[in-house]
Amino acid sequence: MARTETRASGGRGAQRSATAPPAAVEEGSVALSAAQRLELYYWMRLTRSLEERLVNLYRQTKIVGGLFRSLGQEADAVGSAYALRREDVLSPLIRNLGSMLVKGATPVEILKQYMAKGDSPTRGRELNIHFGDTQRGFIGQISPLGDMVPVMAGVTLTFKMRGEPRVGLVYVGDGATSTGAFHEGINFAAVQRCPLVVVVENNGYAYSTPTRKQTLAAQFVDKAPGYGIAAEQADGNDVIATYEATKRAVDRARRGEGVTLVELITYRRKGHAEHDNQSYVPAGEIERWERDNDPVTRYLARLRDEGVSDDALAAIDARVAREIDEATDVAERSGVPAALDALVGVYAEPPTERPLWFREGQSAAVDVHERPASWGTYDAPARGAD
Repeated sequence: MARTETRASGGRGAQRSATAPPAAVEEGSVALSAAQRLELYYWMRLTRSLEERLVNLYRQTKIVGGLFRSLGQEADAVGSAYALRREDVLSPLIRNLGSMLVKGATPVEILKQYMAKGDSPTRGRELNIHFGDTQRGFIGQISPLGDMVPVMAGVTLTFKMRGEPRVGLVYVGDGATSTGAFHEGINFAAVQRCPLVVVVENNGYAYSTPTRKQTLAAQFVDKAPGYGIAAEQADGNDVIATYEATKRAVDRARRGEGVTLVELITYRRKGHAEHDNQSYVPAGEIERWERDNDPVTRYLARLRDEGVSDDALAAIDARVAREIDEATDVAERSGVPAALDALVGVYAEPPTERPLWFREGQSAAVDVHERPASWGTYDAPARGAD
């Protein structure tokens, strides 16, 4: 894809918690070592395989609530998150499971969340990947689309005010760019020169609304000049191109040059959620993207062209399968939440209380009717009574 902004910049590569960290990327470089390139494949394969396991559990009625897939978008989530350092922070969307894994979320946490287990990160009070961990650098998402842009503007403003060399990254879909929150947040961040990267995942649809029906902009990078910020467009189904574009934006933010909008061209091959039958998609469109532009298939071909052996790739596949099997076994052994877990961490500690304590000693919700007699009350004298 054409790029509208291609300035190089500085910043070290992020170290990863789930694998042995390879050598860091040098300042001003987007080059990746052979080990890092294989690691990108690991994260993409882990994302896809974990979601496939979730589909199996969903069909066994072991998933509570909806199931949201990122099929066809694994490269943009993984490649963009890989451009961050350990101390940087991101805010994902429902289809950015790969970015959370890169930042340190574990398969067993994801499985427990979807299964609403009592020892899940939210103790069963929230579902799917709606959870966060500021220590690992990801902030829990909220459902109103676009609202995390002003939130992350505030987060990154604190980095600037403290003089910390940290960067924030927030994901939005193409539909979210039409919201007031997106406009207000990105405008504020631009004026304050916050170290923020706004990733617009242009996947063709805002739920069932095609992009062409919710904006007349030819491309989303065209919106950036109106805010006075840099912009770059990349092929979101190419994990290397995604990493390079995001790395330049991250380095730009770390140098104090403010906000960058990164548009990633990708495609959502599943519906909004597993229950969405995608009846609004033109015939043959999904099959064409799967056949011609699958991010995992494309990256496998690239790695083989670079001399990576099938044995090395098979070893990664085996590792992913083993980790997901082990995580599933752990998650299925976990119990359901206790009733009083709903109070944990909400108002005050200790969060223990007697169930229905507020109704002790009461036989009814009220003791005396409060309605005027003219309205008629059940305890009024019967007609004809003396």
